[in-house]
Amino acid sequence: MPENDPRYPIGRYQRPAEIPPALRAEWLRQVAEAPAGLRAVVTGLTEAQLDTPYRDGGWTVRQVVHHVPDSHLNAYTRFRLALTEEAPTVKTYEEARWAGLPDARTAPVEMSLALLDALHARWMLLLEAMGDAEFHRTFRHPDLGLMALDTTLGLYAWHGRHHAAQIRSLRERKGW
Repeated sequence: MPENDPRYPIGRYQRPAEIPPALRAEWLRQVAEAPAGLRAVVTGLTEAQLDTPYRDGGWTVRQVVHHVPDSHLNAYTRFRLALTEEAPTVKTYEEARWAGLPDARTAPVEMSLALLDALHARWMLLLEAMGDAEFHRTFRHPDLGLMALDTTLGLYAWHGRHHAAQIRSLRERKGW
């Protein structure tokens, strides 16, 4: 990955070898703060700015905003499946094709920001009630193999910050 790659302004997700309680607590905080972080980076943008790709050949800011709840809805569902079934196999989805659908290309971002607020409020109720045994439960991802919920928590803590950073980086580059 080239230095200053606009696809990964905070770097790629790095799965730690161990997940101590302090790290899990930090990830929980990051998941809880993700909706406000995404809202903050789009506040004040015009419609034309929302329809600007965050990088050459990339999604528009609008598509990025709509992608985050799409992705986090899938994560939330995977958590619920893993908590209620024994290592269920989850379904993947075509992120790029979802981002190309009319709602992701044209809908007001407030719709997805409100959805993300509600989703994370509900998700946090579940996450905060989970103990060590629940965080060690797993699901099987067709591409990534067996995944524990604690590792998945880290991935989505990163994911929210990652997409907010893409938009923040675009704003900095454009002077918005």
